[in-house]
Amino acid sequence: MKLGLCRVSSNAAITPGVHVMHFQPTSGFPRAKPGQFYMVRCGPDDETVDPLLRRPFSLHRLAPRSDARAEGDGPRDEFALMIRAQGRGSRWLCTRERGDSVDVLGPLGNGFSIHPRAHNLLLVAGNMGVAPLVALADEAVAKNLSVTLLLGAPTRESLFPQELIPPEVELLVATDDGSSGHKGLVTELLPPHLDWADQIFACGPMPMYGTMSALLNEPTLEKSVQVCLEEHMACGVGACLSCAVQTRRGGTHRVCYEGPVFELRELVL
Repeated sequence: MKLGLCRVSSNAAITPGVHVMHFQPTSGFPRAKPGQFYMVRCGPDDETVDPLLRRPFSLHRLAPRSDARAEGDGPRDEFALMIRAQGRGSRWLCTRERGDSVDVLGPLGNGFSIHPRAHNLLLVAGNMGVAPLVALADEAVAKNLSVTLLLGAPTRESLFPQELIPPEVELLVATDDGSSGHKGLVTELLPPHLDWADQIFACGPMPMYGTMSALLNEPTLEKSVQVCLEEHMACGVGACLSCAVQTRRGGTHRVCYEGPVFELRELVL
């Protein structure tokens, strides 16, 4: 974890109201794992404290920069965040331009873990939940693993662009209105792939996890299902307990600290 300034290297709208922004650390940041996140200050770098709280954003992609070395510093990894402009802070961030500096804390949390013996990975993305799964797909493809991505969205217009997904990934789509792919929920695409998958990774809203839990509640389907939780956060470092969730391990666990990635069977849904 590190606190420092990052420069915006690119900012592109990929769907209405959703941007992918690339950042170049001005000093060495620890290399992030898929599933980890950053807390970004979404306001001017001056005396103002409005908005007061940082905003959490999942690592969306890593882009190594071979030329990015500074004296006494290690290689710096450019990283990308996927941001929906829906509040004051995120709207401010989405207006930043190339060369602007942003105050960033991270990477934070645990991240996904691919089992050494896993060969077939099934990724399940509920709308904005695709954000951390693209980084995971990149990692899996680099390891020559087979990856299938089930991608859900309300409409065709809000779907994550197919051309931004690694070409080696098999993509299946579901939209609520049927304007692209299967008409219905992304979880309805799950059953035919359950036997094939060695591991399942998911990110989306809590109701999606409830549906997945019901589908996977079979003794014959005992396998690792890692889910990345989306929760409101205030501090991002485990101090304020605003993101605590109930788990079967007993008591509450902090999404920002013990998570955001949990085994699905550990969650109290």
